[in-house]
Amino acid sequence: MIITNLETVPGKRIIEHFGLVSGSTVRAKHIGKDILAGLKNIVGGELKGYTELLQESREEATARMVEQAKKLGANAVVNVRYSTSSVAQGAAELYVYGTAVKVE
Repeated sequence: MIITNLETVPGKRIIEHFGLVSGSTVRAKHIGKDILAGLKNIVGGELKGYTELLQESREEATARMVEQAKKLGANAVVNVRYSTSSVAQGAAELYVYGTAVKVE
């Protein structure tokens, strides 16, 4: 599966359009990571626990989008975008969407 944030796949021609596909996941913060993040806020630096949580969330949401595209018969998803939103205190949704297409 080709995944790109471009509107087309360079060097390939879109031959079929399947429409919007998406994937999402809602994740809550872990109390242990919160404690470490609080300490890191005092001294500064990257909050690696949160970085890992977001990376895992992106991968899971992307896998769900790809699965939906495969079910439609697509071999590529173009114009892919990611979005995050707060769902509840301590929980956030990571949402990914794009256009499922078939390329030559």
